[in-house]
Amino acid sequence: MSKTHKLFKLFINTLKLSAFTFGGGYVILSLMENTFVNKLGWINKEEMLDMTAIAQSSPGAVAINASISVGYKLFGILGAVISTLGTVIPPLVIISLISFFYEAFISNKYIALVLKGMQAGVAALIMSVVIDMIKEVIVGKSFLIYVIALSSFALNVFLNVNIIYIILTLIITGLLYSFIERRNHAS
Repeated sequence: MSKTHKLFKLFINTLKLSAFTFGGGYVILSLMENTFVNKLGWINKEEMLDMTAIAQSSPGAVAINASISVGYKLFGILGAVISTLGTVIPPLVIISLISFFYEAFISNKYIALVLKGMQAGVAALIMSVVIDMIKEVIVGKSFLIYVIALSSFALNVFLNVNIIYIILTLIITGLLYSFIERRNHAS
């Protein structure tokens, strides 16, 4: 398969994913993994997990960040541009069309019901992504990971500790842990 054909396939796949995915970036992440890891085999699971982490931690829309990461990994800057175009075109067209018919959409009870139904589907897809990420990241890890995750959750939800303080504490803890581990392996 030629590079041009692969670039076209990248564009078509990102276009389809973006056009038929409702619920934002977290939903598209699982579909991207299914497409580029499972169906096409262009990326392995570990690389996709890394790209997901980068997409989530980078400023901007998660779907666009993920498509940039996938495109760049596969074909460099040209791949990033092609996959970004494929991801951006559908929402741009859909939102432009909706803006012309905004009054009709906002007052139509059937459209409101369809959107409510879509919310339930989106919630299920997001839960699927969360469960998949937990399986990839936490399963097989030490008990300490579970304690840290549950403690962070409890501190934020029950004791109202600001999430920024929790994240900063975990970053510092992770850096210290990595430093100690490297030191132990170097000895």
